[in-house]
Amino acid sequence: ELLTELWNEGVREISTRELSREIGLRLCNESSILYWAAKNNIPVYVPGITDGAVGYQIWLFSQDHKLKIDVLKDEQEINDLIFDAKRTGALIIGGGISKHHVIWWNQFRGGLDYAVYITTAVEWDGSLSGARVREAISWGKVKETAKHVTIEGDATVILPLMIAALISELKA
Repeated sequence: ELLTELWNEGVREISTRELSREIGLRLCNESSILYWAAKNNIPVYVPGITDGAVGYQIWLFSQDHKLKIDVLKDEQEINDLIFDAKRTGALIIGGGISKHHVIWWNQFRGGLDYAVYITTAVEWDGSLSGARVREAISWGKVKETAKHVTIEGDATVILPLMIAALISELKA
C-alpha cells in the first residue's frame, strides 16, 4: 500500500532514510521507533533493507513498477553526517551490517569519540558482531582516547535499564 501511494505520487527512486520516514509518517503507533523518528525528523538508515521481508516486498513491487532504492544516497548522507560532526558516538545494539556502517565511515575521520556496544555475540568466533571495541580501535574506527564500553547481555533487558538510568540522571 505504501509503495503504491509513493508510486502514485511520482516517486521512482527513494533512499532507505526516505522510505523509513514515509513509513513513520503514516504510522499511528506511538510505540514505533519509526513513528517517533519521523515526528522528530531523526534519520533512520537501513543498510540491509533487502535482507528479509521488507526487501522481498520492495522487490515484489518493483517487478511491475521500476522503483529503485538508492542506497548510495544513504551512504552519502551518512558520510556527510559523520564528517560534519565535531564529535561522533555510537550506541551499537547487536552487530552486523548496521554496526559496520557506523564504525566504517568513522575511521576516515579518525574514529568514534564514544562507543557503547551491547551484544550477546561471542568474540572468539571472529564475527563482526562479536568484535569488541579494541578491534575497532586497532582499525582506527574508534579513537584510542575514546570513552567506550562493551556490555555483554540481552539488549531487551540492558537498553531499558540504560534509558531508565539516563532519564533518572537527567531529572536529578
